[in-house]
Amino acid sequence: MVISSGQPPISLSPAVGKDPGILVVGLAETSEGDILIGLPDDLGKSFTKTLGADVATIARQLGGSSKAGKTVLVAGPSGWRIVVVGVGPIDVTPEQVRRAAGAAVRLVAGLPASAPHAVTVSLETAEPQLIKGAAEGALLGAYSYRAGTGAGIGQLVLVSQNRRPEARQALDLATTTSAAVDLAREWVNLPGNDLFPESFAELVKPVARNAKVAVEVWDDKALEREGFGGIVAVGGGSTRKPRLVKLSYAPRGAKFHLALVGKGITFDAGGLNLKPGDGMYTMKCDMAGAAAVIAATAAIAELGLRIRVTTYAALAENLPSGSAYRPSDVLTMYGGKTVENGNSDAEGRLVMADALVKASEEQPNLVIDVATLTGACMVALGERVAGLMARDDETADLILDAAEAAGEQFWQLPIPEDARPKLDSKVADLKSTGDRFGGALTAAAFLSEFVPEETPWAHLDIAGPSFNSGAAYDYTPAGGTGVGVRTLVALAHALAN
Repeated sequence: MVISSGQPPISLSPAVGKDPGILVVGLAETSEGDILIGLPDDLGKSFTKTLGADVATIARQLGGSSKAGKTVLVAGPSGWRIVVVGVGPIDVTPEQVRRAAGAAVRLVAGLPASAPHAVTVSLETAEPQLIKGAAEGALLGAYSYRAGTGAGIGQLVLVSQNRRPEARQALDLATTTSAAVDLAREWVNLPGNDLFPESFAELVKPVARNAKVAVEVWDDKALEREGFGGIVAVGGGSTRKPRLVKLSYAPRGAKFHLALVGKGITFDAGGLNLKPGDGMYTMKCDMAGAAAVIAATAAIAELGLRIRVTTYAALAENLPSGSAYRPSDVLTMYGGKTVENGNSDAEGRLVMADALVKASEEQPNLVIDVATLTGACMVALGERVAGLMARDDETADLILDAAEAAGEQFWQLPIPEDARPKLDSKVADLKSTGDRFGGALTAAAFLSEFVPEETPWAHLDIAGPSFNSGAAYDYTPAGGTGVGVRTLVALAHALAN
């Protein structure tokens, strides 16, 4: 593994080991009642003999159920401890086992101990997609930023009787993908005084080098010299100057060229249109789109997928100062189009516009941008569902299929005909903002102006699910979530094949 994420090692085993430890089993719903899955008969009998009741009964007495993600810990004979986790209906999907494994491992990671825990996950996963789902859930559930009182996870074993090469391939795919997700999470969780445009660009370099991906960085002088008016304007209010990072992965035999563009506002105070204090607190996460596209690109390269990927991350810090750009300023974007700035807190679309034009120059087969772009998308879809807006339904369906395979929630929103006229300007080619209605749709209409009409393009607004301000759940931690990485890797996998 070349992506460094600090995740525990994971391996496959055809059976549960004999040495006492922590075992994860499932409680599944059937028409005849809840049943345990993954518990070896001999261990089940030992528990029943020692405790006077079977594990399923004890789990229910402790508050367990087959409800997805519901977990209880049952201590038994000879040092064995069993985590019983609800998986939902017995005909499990990859996402069901992903959620179950994640919830169970997260519970174990928080248990105190003198050393990190070794955990065996036994959920009767034989099909490759179920192996992948369980492995991803376990690995993602083990993640912790600045681990707290628990001992954490030292080693994971996934029980599967599938000994064919496809099982190993599924595990390798899960390992690489989850490492990339954890990398994106780690970057999103870094405070703004540690992660700023220059330092972010420096963090990307070893990741790219290890994945054998070419990297190029534009500093503030190069950005100004080459006419990246959006990135320069947004970053102009900070003493920490902006950057543009390009990653290039071009394996032999690749027939499809995918371009990815990520929003990398390392901290968003709103500029001169200053955010209220409460709204500013989590704005270290405004670079989650850039984190997602960079981490996904590294994973795609590590997996050796036969697809060309060109990735741009537009990095800036949006702060107020005497050098900050103003509402009503007219900016000349990369490529020459002029934009009247409507609101300095609508900065993401400006840096993205520059990067979209640059990415389109190489005539890719598909352009996808990923951004924590609008609060309006959160109002529409909540905090766990991301928005998808595309130039055509065929492109949208392609991404929705990848998201479903990856277990991430995206919902398609339209770019209606009346969205673009809201951006008309009397002093420039267009204005950056419209009225307050349908803000996510208007933002997408703005971005579409910077991608050639003949180029398939999609916009992923991840403002809601990019950062979890509440308690951890299933395989999702508090803080950065790494949303988008799994979908982009699954999409590249589909396009490469």
